[in-house]
Amino acid sequence: MTDYILHLETATKVCSVALSLNGKLISFKESNDDQFIHGEALSTYIIDVLSEATIELSQVVAVSISSGPGSYTGLRIGASTAKGLCFGLSIPLIAIPSLYSLIVLAKQKHPKSTIYALFDARRMEVFSQLVDENMTELKPVGPEILDELTGSTFEPFLAVGDGARKVKTLWEERNVEFDDTILPSALGQIEFAYQKYNLGDFEDLASFVPNYGKEFHSN
Repeated sequence: MTDYILHLETATKVCSVALSLNGKLISFKESNDDQFIHGEALSTYIIDVLSEATIELSQVVAVSISSGPGSYTGLRIGASTAKGLCFGLSIPLIAIPSLYSLIVLAKQKHPKSTIYALFDARRMEVFSQLVDENMTELKPVGPEILDELTGSTFEPFLAVGDGARKVKTLWEERNVEFDDTILPSALGQIEFAYQKYNLGDFEDLASFVPNYGKEFHSN
């Protein structure tokens, strides 16, 4: 069995591509630039990971994509690239919620922590999701405006993602830890994407649209 899956992460300024074989990483390329470079870099990164793994694009059996919420620009580029590959190769598209894949990475490093995943939007706005140490959802995926007490009823927790940087000073007196090293990555998609592939849990290529997010509101 040679199930090569290509994984694309474009929900934030991170541009990340991974290639897995039967649910295990075999090739990876990523950058975290201050600007959105997805339009220029994504296709090149795909070529690079395939070359490193010495396989042809025709051997890929599925593409997984970070499905949002996140940046409109990044998600749009990722979706159009993934759908183009899937249409051209007649292979399925697998959607992985962007915050979930970030939480997966956080759990690998901090397995016993409650995780508050935060994507920067603008000002004090974020897209967020909160799960406990067992991956039980405490706050669903959605937009929110951060303030001094946001999430206080769930302390202690670990805040991760570029949105957490906004409140590192604001929350410094609270029972909150921060890990600035954990950012969105295609690495966080691999295991879940392989599970969905084996279950046949695919998106309809014609109708798939990323979750760009909703209007913001105070919590």
